[in-house]
Amino acid sequence: MTTMTTPTAPIEISRQERLQLWTELLELQHRYVSALDNNRLEEWPGFFVEEGRYEIIPKENFDAGFPAPIMYCRNAGMLRDRVLSLRNANIYEDHVYRHGTSGLVITAIKDGVVHTQSSYVVVITGAAGESSVYQAGTYLDEVVQHQGEWRYRSKRVVYDTSRVATLLATPI
Repeated sequence: MTTMTTPTAPIEISRQERLQLWTELLELQHRYVSALDNNRLEEWPGFFVEEGRYEIIPKENFDAGFPAPIMYCRNAGMLRDRVLSLRNANIYEDHVYRHGTSGLVITAIKDGVVHTQSSYVVVITGAAGESSVYQAGTYLDEVVQHQGEWRYRSKRVVYDTSRVATLLATPI
C-alpha cells in the first residue's frame, strides 16, 4: 500500500514566509469549499488556472497506481462545461454539500509550484432534509500564482469511501 503524499522537496523559505503562504493557501481552500457548499458553482472554474486539472479518484485506484478517475477535467473549459451541464442538462436529486477540511500541509515547493495535502469530509443533505457522510478523503493539490492570486494547477480528490452512494454530480 502506498502512502498518500505529494512529492517532497526542500522548502527554502523562512518560518514567517511559510506561515504566510500556509495562511494564503488555507484561505484559497476555504473560498473553494464555500463556493461549492453555497451552490456558487459558476465560481468553481475560477479557482483553477486555464490549463488546470481536476480529478476525483478512488483511493484503491490511487494506491494501486491506476490512473482511473471517476471524474476528470483537464482544463478550465472542461470545468465550465461541467457547471453548464449541472445547471442545464443533468438530472439529479437536489442536495447541499457541507465540507469539513483539516490538516493542510505544505509538502513541497518546487519551480513555483506549491504542493499541499489536506483531509476533507463532505456531508450531503438531500431534498428530504436527511444528512449523511457522503465522502471522506484527501486533497492533493498543486497551487501556483496566477495574476497575483493563488490558483489550483491540479486538484486530485482521492476519496477513501468504498463507493459513491449517489450520482456524483457536484464537484468535491
